[in-house]
Amino acid sequence: MIAPVAGMGGHEESTAKTDQLRAIGDRIETLLEASAAGGTANRTRAEDLVACVSGLYGAGLERVMEILHESGRLDDALLDEFADDELISGLLLVHDLHPYDVETRIGRALDSVRPYLGTHGGDVEFLGIDDEGVVHLRLLGSCDGCPSSSVTLELAVEGAVQAAAPEATRIEVEPNAPAAAKAGAVISLDSLRTRIDRPAEAISASWVPLPDLASLAPGELAGFEIEGLTVCGCRIGNDIFCFRDRCGHCGEGLGGGAIERQLGAPVGSGVLRCPHCRAHFDVRRAGAGLDNIDEHLEPLPVLVRDGVTSIAVPSATAS
Repeated sequence: MIAPVAGMGGHEESTAKTDQLRAIGDRIETLLEASAAGGTANRTRAEDLVACVSGLYGAGLERVMEILHESGRLDDALLDEFADDELISGLLLVHDLHPYDVETRIGRALDSVRPYLGTHGGDVEFLGIDDEGVVHLRLLGSCDGCPSSSVTLELAVEGAVQAAAPEATRIEVEPNAPAAAKAGAVISLDSLRTRIDRPAEAISASWVPLPDLASLAPGELAGFEIEGLTVCGCRIGNDIFCFRDRCGHCGEGLGGGAIERQLGAPVGSGVLRCPHCRAHFDVRRAGAGLDNIDEHLEPLPVLVRDGVTSIAVPSATAS
């Protein structure tokens, strides 16, 4: 049994419990690996034990769902709550009890990252998942052709798809323009492979709460230290953006820089100017360079998760 965390409530308590359960899962995996040192028989026994315990709890979870359904309480609103809860959704997926099929789950996952993509003037279209588990997407708006689009995909889109559809094997991005089609029918991004194709630590990101971002005033640029990573955040209108604190031209920090309005640009646009080399970057286009298209900032996805402003920190940094 997991003991409640004193002094916590609501979101904090739920997050703490989820983190504790993830730690338990990691511990189980460690113990299974350690059992292999005792020989194949020990490893097999350990795996059988885990399977039996998992099957027991899965049967109990299935019965809970049946009772809710028979009593008329398993309505659409409750199913949505189950699907939106990271822990419950994961358990339902493990035991093949999730209320939504893979297409619906991926669609909902992409909906969850659209607020971030929208702040950069971009979007993503879900084209389907094939029999081999390949998820086909198309980038739209500013995300299409943006020099930072691979970063956006890896830290935001891919993470959301992986969590919602662990059965997916990889992501492929379809070209959006006729000109792109000449280069090939499908653009397969090596950086967008799921855990089945490469270690999780190479691709995953951790969503880390950074509530101070919400207190930024319009036009304000501020630096933050989080999980060993220095980032800079800014607000343009109601939208918040976050980047690694490193200029795409000179490599220096952006602290002391300024958010400006580009001449002739519509209201709501924003340009970040480096205080050292005075290079300019388009904030709403994921930090695309305005002086040199080959230079850009490194964006970090920003989403409001359970009411708390959070950023996606690459796992190599977060660990």
